Amino acid sequence: MRNFISVKDIGNLNDALLKAKEVKENPFANQTLGKNKTALLIFFNSSLRTRLSTQKAAMNLGMNVMVLDVNQGAWKLESEIGVIMDGDKPEHMLEAIPVMGAYCDVIGVRSFAQFESKSDDYNEVILNQFIRYSGKPVFSMEAATRHPLQSFADLITIEQFKKKDKPKVVLTWAPHPRALPQAVPNSFAEWMNATDYEFVITHPEGYELDNQFVREATVEYDKEKAYKNADFIYAKNWSAYIDPNYGKVLSTDRDWTVDSRKMKLTNNAYFMHCLPVRRNMIVSDEVIDSKQSIVIPQAANRVVSAQVVLSEILRNL
Repeated sequence: MRNFISVKDIGNLNDALLKAKEVKENPFANQTLGKNKTALLIFFNSSLRTRLSTQKAAMNLGMNVMVLDVNQGAWKLESEIGVIMDGDKPEHMLEAIPVMGAYCDVIGVRSFAQFESKSDDYNEVILNQFIRYSGKPVFSMEAATRHPLQSFADLITIEQFKKKDKPKVVLTWAPHPRALPQAVPNSFAEWMNATDYEFVITHPEGYELDNQFVREATVEYDKEKAYKNADFIYAKNWSAYIDPNYGKVLSTDRDWTVDSRKMKLTNNAYFMHCLPVRRNMIVSDEVIDSKQSIVIPQAANRVVSAQVVLSEILRNL
């Protein structure tokens, strides 16, 4: 593996899960793999779990780690090609990225959708410039359209807690006061479609995701029907994808909040969310505080997913 941006890059899922199991059992087994290697983690957006888990994973492998908050600790960066730079961005990524690459061995990039241009977002302009110009392996710590480290951790978590070989996994839209990217649901759908699970997506009309991610998943607009006999409920908000409403909030209907009434329709399902979560918007207190809530183990598995990915990149340097 050189770059990691989607499920396609991880290779055989069963092999990846075996490697994840090995990391969980002995996280320090490969402490010399990253010796004298440096990971540069670049954040264009805020982060808690991604920052800490990826740093921890890199340190478990013996790597040096540098973290750059672009919006707080660096010049503002221009990404548009051919622009006249007479605004508030004094440095272009065409120079900044190769310089960053000169200081490290592996680069992690976190850059959300901007909702200014659907084309730019879905063509992953920022992430692909790092891949093109850095000269170093690049892994996504969440991009405009995917969050593969999160989705890999989600898969590890489901495998950890599932009670049957082919569980029913439901991705449900839930209300949120702000417009959020489609990256997490896109990515989760992509990874679930790579398994043999029964996978269902439920959301209000108008919140359809890009077909390249939905693929063969069952889309069910009746949320109660979707919840029925589910083994895992994964809640996540996302803004509209379909034009002309791209990036817009179409609904904040609290009837979509994950609550105990809807959870009773399930097969005593586990509750999942990538965090941070808005309590009593996305999910009720009683659900997220219940014994069936696995959001903390899910977050802990972010170290595991990052460590597997970094290990594979390091082995191919």
